[in-house]
Amino acid sequence: MKVLVTGGGGFLGRAIVERCVLREGWDVRAASRSRYPELEALGVESVTCDLGDAQAVRAAVRGCELVIHTAALTGVWGARADFVRTNVLGTRHVLAACRAEGIARLVYTSSPSVCFDGTDHHRAQNDLPYAARFLCAYPETKAIAEREVLEANGSELATCALRPHLVFGPRDPHLVPRLLDRARKGRLAIVGSGDNEVSLTFVENAAAAHTDAARALVPGAPHAGQAYFIGQEEPVQLWRWINGLLETTGHRPVRRRLPARVAYGAGGLLEFCWKHLKLDGEPPLTRFVAAQLASSHSYDLEPARRDFGYTERVDLATATARTVDALQAAARA
Repeated sequence: MKVLVTGGGGFLGRAIVERCVLREGWDVRAASRSRYPELEALGVESVTCDLGDAQAVRAAVRGCELVIHTAALTGVWGARADFVRTNVLGTRHVLAACRAEGIARLVYTSSPSVCFDGTDHHRAQNDLPYAARFLCAYPETKAIAEREVLEANGSELATCALRPHLVFGPRDPHLVPRLLDRARKGRLAIVGSGDNEVSLTFVENAAAAHTDAARALVPGAPHAGQAYFIGQEEPVQLWRWINGLLETTGHRPVRRRLPARVAYGAGGLLEFCWKHLKLDGEPPLTRFVAAQLASSHSYDLEPARRDFGYTERVDLATATARTVDALQAAARA
């Protein structure tokens, strides 16, 4: 099967590409903003593609049977227009290209943040409503795109969306490195009670969920037109997991505490300063980040197991150990 993976050079995208090639035996084309020789070494066709360019997207899609649309602009800060261009307009271009080129299947990589409203979600299933309001442009634009992908499901194009939560693992350029960097700089604090329960997702499990969903996706399939949370079978107490990771990698555990309301207020003030004073970079804390750090957001995998046969490949203990090993190896290099 010929597969296009958008964002194939990214953290999750690369894991999906590798699984498609090495485990599924599929013929893969990876579309990214740059060329990736390490993917080409696997026999992957690597093409450059700007999601904002409809003709480039159609050219990337042409000749494929399945599209896994993982490319996105992520982050908690930035111009809304940039997020709209990549996440909304880019997804519309992918949908239009799929229709024009007769693609039968589309798996969209979404985010649990499309449902995040600042309240606790305990072992939630995929019937959570979309958030009524959003604290930053990323979840807002992902929600718009996810809706449109699911609404496009039909007899000619079967679609579904996966929402992997807090993806981590070797080669992670975001979650764990940022935690460690903030810990080194003394910028981490336990927000709220510190006992909030959170689902994490090892990158290889997230990739497997995509190929499981893609393999079973046909018009009328149970998961066609549906969105699914993806995470480890075993949620964690967020700050206990973070402190364990810090201690294992030679960092001091976080002891400082910050009440949730104080953190949220500080995030709002910092956002105001960065926006109106035109400060560089992103604020050290935002309302979205404060709310995420203080609340529970764990998810039930039963719908994914039931509807397209997803199973966890790597358990949490093994996933964490492999991540630590990779961090230590990188530190020695």
